[in-house]
Amino acid sequence: MSSTKKNAAYNVAYRIFSLLLPLVTAPYLSRTVGTEGVGLYTGAWTTSEIFCLIAMLGLADYGVRTIAQVREDRKELDKTFSGIWQMQLIVASITLLFWLGYVFLVAGKEKTIALHLTMMSVSCLCSFDWCLMGLDQFKPIALRNTFVKVVAAVCVFIFVKSIDDLWIYGFAWSLSTLLGNLSCVTSLKGRVSYHRVSLKETLKHLRPCAVLFISVAAVTIYRKMDKEMVFYIAGDNQTGLYEHAEKIVYCLSGFISAIGTVMLTKVTNLQKKGETEKIARNMDKSMNLVIAMVTSMAFGLAAVADRFAPLFYGEESAYSGTLMIPLGFTLIMIGFANVIRTQVVLPQKRDHILVRSVCTGAVVNLIVNSCLIPFMGSMGAVIGTLAAEMTVPVVQFIFLRKEVPYKRFIGYVGIYAVMGGIMLICVRLIGSVFPTESWLNLGIMTVAGVIVYGVMCLAWWKASGKGIPLRRG
Repeated sequence: MSSTKKNAAYNVAYRIFSLLLPLVTAPYLSRTVGTEGVGLYTGAWTTSEIFCLIAMLGLADYGVRTIAQVREDRKELDKTFSGIWQMQLIVASITLLFWLGYVFLVAGKEKTIALHLTMMSVSCLCSFDWCLMGLDQFKPIALRNTFVKVVAAVCVFIFVKSIDDLWIYGFAWSLSTLLGNLSCVTSLKGRVSYHRVSLKETLKHLRPCAVLFISVAAVTIYRKMDKEMVFYIAGDNQTGLYEHAEKIVYCLSGFISAIGTVMLTKVTNLQKKGETEKIARNMDKSMNLVIAMVTSMAFGLAAVADRFAPLFYGEESAYSGTLMIPLGFTLIMIGFANVIRTQVVLPQKRDHILVRSVCTGAVVNLIVNSCLIPFMGSMGAVIGTLAAEMTVPVVQFIFLRKEVPYKRFIGYVGIYAVMGGIMLICVRLIGSVFPTESWLNLGIMTVAGVIVYGVMCLAWWKASGKGIPLRRG
């Protein structure tokens, strides 16, 4: 198996596992603390995530890209790593102080939960995922973090028994994040060394990192602030319902971001070597694979969401299934935009395109949310997210339409959408034969959908001569 395939496998497995574990505990939490409790926790957790995003600036992209560019020159690698980490320490420390100010001076009924989420901000001081990913070292991140998250999940089932134990839920997940980051420090030994560098060398990373942070902040607005707006405008219950729906969708989107991070590292290195033809082939294969995946997820979720939600979360959360159906189609837009972002925009350091696309999406999201959430509650946030996610690839197209083969890529969307529509109809027909709501029937519908879609994909790949995406050669 090639290095790219191994890294993709490790990163996909880790990202999905990281999202699945909270998902596994979600039904238990929903039944233990109710949708209001879930909404209260979501409000505190979302605020904590915003502070962590600020603490890390744009390192998720900038750190990976910069390390990938210098990883073959050990002296330059050590200097670059040291400068970036010193910048990280300064920004994360300042953010930690502001977080403590929020907890003790601003937080309301979520104060106790927020206090026990403090380790999330502390963990930003020692987060080195960006360095390991830039070095093409995805295995340590996957294995070490997976272990501590499993322990956290076990603690949730053992100790969380009522709404009064919500702080334990927050404490378990935030502690697992800190321990996971600390455990990855040992993986840097022998690969990179820290040497104190000048303040000038440290601060030179601040501006480009801050530019990318603008895009991170904009994405946060329409992926995090929508929950904050629902929380403060529509209340705990609506926030809990929206959280349930969004959690499923963004769990599925973990496939996209995992593949994107691996390809960012690979393409950045190829870009430095000037291998443009290989970059073009990789992008075509990646787009084919990603669109095939996300289209199956979007139409598959639409086919079973109304049955899945009450079974998974409980009858009081049945409306989450209604929210999942339109929200699931954002996966297609996210996947399309992610391939362009990680294989064209970021490797070529055309960060202004990323910033403008996501900022435009954030503005659209805020406008739609402000107009619809007061009247439609959580469904208003869903529509706002759809509008925002559609805006991002449209803005990318405006800038890159003469360089990227959009006609071929949009053709992929059309082909797989037809397959997805056929799969959806087949799954719903099968579901009508088994009207009783049960996990067995849901499983039958899911397996049937996978078989129908898989057969159509294999037939098209063979007929078109493309072969299975990302095969060697």
